[in-house]
Amino acid sequence: MLLTLGMHLRGSSLPYWCGFAEAKALGIFPRKGSKAVHVLRPQRHQQGEGQLLDPAPLEPAGAKPPTTAEKPSWVSYRPIALFNAADLQGDALEGLIQRRRQAESVNRRPGAERLAAAEAVLSGWPVPVQFGGDRACYLPGPDRIQLPDRDAFHSAAALYGTWAHEAIHSSGHSSRLARDLSGGMGAEGDGGRAYAREELVAELGAVLLGDRLEIGSAMANHAAYLSHWVELLRESPRVLLQVLSDARKAADLICPEPPQAPEG
Repeated sequence: MLLTLGMHLRGSSLPYWCGFAEAKALGIFPRKGSKAVHVLRPQRHQQGEGQLLDPAPLEPAGAKPPTTAEKPSWVSYRPIALFNAADLQGDALEGLIQRRRQAESVNRRPGAERLAAAEAVLSGWPVPVQFGGDRACYLPGPDRIQLPDRDAFHSAAALYGTWAHEAIHSSGHSSRLARDLSGGMGAEGDGGRAYAREELVAELGAVLLGDRLEIGSAMANHAAYLSHWVELLRESPRVLLQVLSDARKAADLICPEPPQAPEG
């Protein structure tokens, strides 16, 4: 999710990333003045042993450290710097991008099929949708999603992206994941923080859904969302892990990732 956000902020359409050492080995290098995006790599440690165990999945912030019957273990996170393809240069770059695109196009479904699948997934989410009016929102009281008429959207992908955002909000209902939905736009204090946090969960969850449904995502309000990040991170850097964890849980509830085929 951090890489997808970083791609949007760069105005890049290339979802390809690599680290500095990998870039050098491939014969490419970052442009002068380009900046990396730092992602978090989980590492599991065990008491009394000097080596790391296998990388662990992301743990929700505040979760108790995992333990074993004999030796306690815990998870830490190490920042990893990655550069987007748009920030790289070198003679080998174009060939690398073309090979990656060709590999992806082999398994990519036709556009109409992807949109039909997105409609099926979102329509199957058990929260009623009412079309009409001029704004999109989720109403926790009646537990209903409100969307403008379908023809008000400039494309089907825009409709499904907005629908995904509101569906993520609805996953926080007390009968589902029970997030704090009490905040409101323009509220001060705790109400404002709750609103900012929930908007980030919804936006990042919608990015995940967009990837899984193969419809992409359009983050039009970058500045607004970045301001939410800044304010929240000033108060507690660990809120980053909490928001990412909540967004992942919400996306998994609406559209679980397909199981990966075993290697070999």
